[in-house]
Amino acid sequence: MPSEPTPSTALVLTSREAGQRCGVSFRTVIRWIERGDLVAYRLPGRGDYRIALADLQEFTRRHGLPEPVAAAEASAPSNRVLIVDDDAPMARAIQRVLRPAGYDTLIATDGFQAGSLLHSFAPSLMTLDLHMPGMDGFGVLRFLRDSMPRPDLRVLVVSGESQQRLREARDLGAHETLAKPFVNEQLLAAVRGLLTSSR
Repeated sequence: MPSEPTPSTALVLTSREAGQRCGVSFRTVIRWIERGDLVAYRLPGRGDYRIALADLQEFTRRHGLPEPVAAAEASAPSNRVLIVDDDAPMARAIQRVLRPAGYDTLIATDGFQAGSLLHSFAPSLMTLDLHMPGMDGFGVLRFLRDSMPRPDLRVLVVSGESQQRLREARDLGAHETLAKPFVNEQLLAAVRGLLTSSR
């Protein structure tokens, strides 16, 4: 349940401002509040939610998300890659290939984390597994397709699914697909090619 008002000395955000800092819509922030995940309070007489920045920071730490930043601070350097895969050894293997090549990487283990990291981490490219619990890779592709405005993001599907499923991923908006198991040089070539073509 939302808490009592926090002291006025704390930096306080509206639900829209909190959403901008986390890269989600204000409706998502309200859902977090209403299910008791995020501490907030209502303004007397208006009912609008307010969230202390400290509470938002605690929420992101608890859910393994990066520190919330002001929208003006969120940038998208061309070397940022978000790795989305629930298989931790595979995600780390992709990371071990990309980091020595100069890419700044973060790992998301599900669709929820991936969606939250899109604006706060601001990747230029996402590697995406298709087979994940909860929101799978196809769900993430549909989310990206239906987002307004659509994120400026290249998507490389890295999956052990069949060629038919890989074609379905491309139909949903994936820019390229790479079948597992892959050769490290193939992964690097695909990432470099997609980021070069996006400039």
